[in-house]
Amino acid sequence: MSGFSAAAWQATADIRAAIDALPFVSGLRDGSLSRERFTYYLAQDAHYLCDYARTLAAAAAKADLTDEIAFFAQSARTAIVVERMLHETHVSDISAWGPSPTCIGYTSYLLAIAHTQGYPELVAAILPCFWIYQDVGSRLLAAAGDMTSHPYGDWIATYADKEFAAATDQARRITDRVAAMADPATVERMHTAFLTASRYEWMFWDAAWRQEAWPI
Repeated sequence: MSGFSAAAWQATADIRAAIDALPFVSGLRDGSLSRERFTYYLAQDAHYLCDYARTLAAAAAKADLTDEIAFFAQSARTAIVVERMLHETHVSDISAWGPSPTCIGYTSYLLAIAHTQGYPELVAAILPCFWIYQDVGSRLLAAAGDMTSHPYGDWIATYADKEFAAATDQARRITDRVAAMADPATVERMHTAFLTASRYEWMFWDAAWRQEAWPI
């Protein structure tokens, strides 16, 4: 890890520590998380991934290398097809759940980047969803041990598997490549995008624990 990604990861160390300390993540780790909270989370994640897939598709449209077009296009498909299978395993009727304020805030931010800024800022905004989930998932797997008896073992295994780790590495390499060719002002906007998306990652898990609803 070097270049932009190393600096961005270090700059968000406090956010990642706060994610690890969230009761939602602790409950996932030891299996004590209530089914009600987990169901809420997966329903929100399903809403999130629909717009995240659109964001990934926008990155494919903006990419200047064929390998990166293919990567983001395939990632968009995975977000819809593969993740939907996992959600439907746990949530009988996702349509019964509306998107939360945090979910709408996060996806609106990503789509705004997709439509108002360039490819460098967009890949930086996309990266935390890959990287933070892979990081948390791999450590949850190490801490939880045997997944066969863990109530949320299938979710943990999805984000801790080798294919997802490889996709995260690719997203990181793309971001580093783009940042290395960007001017200082663009790199600064990339850092802002990475930081903001990382904050939304914390907010998303916190909202699931609180089962966030609209105030009115």
